[in-house]
Amino acid sequence: MKESIHPQWFAEARVICACGNTWITGATIPEIRTDICSACHPFYTGEQRIVDTEGQVDRFKKRLQAREQRIADVEARLAAKTPLNLPLSEMNLNARQIAAFAEKGIVTVGDFLAQLQQGAEESLLEIPGIGRKVLSDLKKGLRARGYDVPKSAETVQAAE
Repeated sequence: MKESIHPQWFAEARVICACGNTWITGATIPEIRTDICSACHPFYTGEQRIVDTEGQVDRFKKRLQAREQRIADVEARLAAKTPLNLPLSEMNLNARQIAAFAEKGIVTVGDFLAQLQQGAEESLLEIPGIGRKVLSDLKKGLRARGYDVPKSAETVQAAE
């Protein structure tokens, strides 16, 4: 072996953990400081304890709070949904379209949604003065107000 190339060996190197535990071992430096050891590591102690490295726990908690906030926002939006008894006249339709819907007995948002849920979109299109554009705009308006409006059959077939 070559001389003077090996580091100095300390047979009595002291290891000091952040929990206060100390022991003697051999090392190339006289004192070693650690953050965790077998006396305080959750694997050996059996207790659940969060060891935070570089703020990962804080980032996780922030993400969890953001998720809870999004859920609360969705619930608030659903609670503030347009009532079913809202007249169609407040959905940005012109007077002719409102009159055409009224002739078929559709005067509120609830009536319109009931027709859509029955799969009667084709019967709505048979109303004079009501076309796909009107239905599309009305559905967009209802979606913007928080309703889950079913898509038309043509849209579903085109997507497939």
